[in-house]
Amino acid sequence: MARKLRPEEWELWRRVADTAIPSQPLSPVKQQGLAKIKNKDKNPSRMNFEIKDFKIGQTLRQEINNKGVAVPQIKHHKMDAKAFGKLSRGKMRPEAVLDLHGMTLVEAHPALHNFILGSAQLDRRLVLVITGKGKPKLDYGPIPVRHGVLRENVPIWLRQLPLSSVILDVTTAHQRHGGGGAIYVYLKKKR
Repeated sequence: MARKLRPEEWELWRRVADTAIPSQPLSPVKQQGLAKIKNKDKNPSRMNFEIKDFKIGQTLRQEINNKGVAVPQIKHHKMDAKAFGKLSRGKMRPEAVLDLHGMTLVEAHPALHNFILGSAQLDRRLVLVITGKGKPKLDYGPIPVRHGVLRENVPIWLRQLPLSSVILDVTTAHQRHGGGGAIYVYLKKKR
């Protein structure tokens, strides 16, 4: 059983607690024979914010409004809203398709490179790159095993030069064209 705190320890705790900003309204703390500690901070704006769940490795860069609530960020696409709406609903047809199923990273990288740059030379606007979702593998070790290596690496390759110089936007394909296992690449107009 834990020992009881002495009065000087309670006083030290009260001074530390007064400097803290509570995440929720404080409920009264029962002391051992001492008067109850009350929250001296009457500023309600510092007390009204909520902490959302997160996953390890997730980054959260959001603005906070004047009430202390995070404002969700909206991803701004570089293509016009009407074309993006059609694209996200699967109404636009890709002009060319590259299927990377069964390829290794060494084979897929130059194939993607040639396909995107070749499509840009041919004045294509929308192309589809099929990566596949990857096969789940049995994972018995403490370090997780990646599956869907192409699905992970293709978006990274698309953000690097020289491919990024001809690409206007990249987004996940509609279910009609492969869903999570495919990527739409919207190319810039040739000048």
